[in-house]
This record gives sequence, C-alpha cells and structure tokens, in this order.
Amino acid sequence: MVKIDKSKCVGCGLCTQICPEVFKLSEDDLKAEVVSENSEAECVKEAIDNCPTEAISE
Repeated sequence: MVKIDKSKCVGCGLCTQICPEVFKLSEDDLKAEVVSENSEAECVKEAIDNCPTEAISE
C-alpha cells in the first residue's frame, strides 16, 4: 500500500509527473495524494526513489 507523509510533502509534483495513474496533487493543500492503490505499478518505485523529501513509502 502506497502512503504519503503529508508533513514531509512539499507539493513539488514530481511523483505526479512520474506516476500520474497513482498520484495527484490535492486541490485543497497542493500536496500529493494517492488516487490508486496500484502499488504494483512500476512507476511507484521510481516515484519513491525520486521524491526529494522521502515522503512516499510502501
């Protein structure tokens, strides 16, 4: 299960660019949120590895 630590997320949007089928930026706080539980998607690992604040985990 993919999780985002909202206290670490700075809303850079990198995860949404790498893996738009799993992540999007919230309209409320402009921070990333999980929109699909597809943790099997290959791009999820790439998003985790590239998150500058290490806010994404499985």
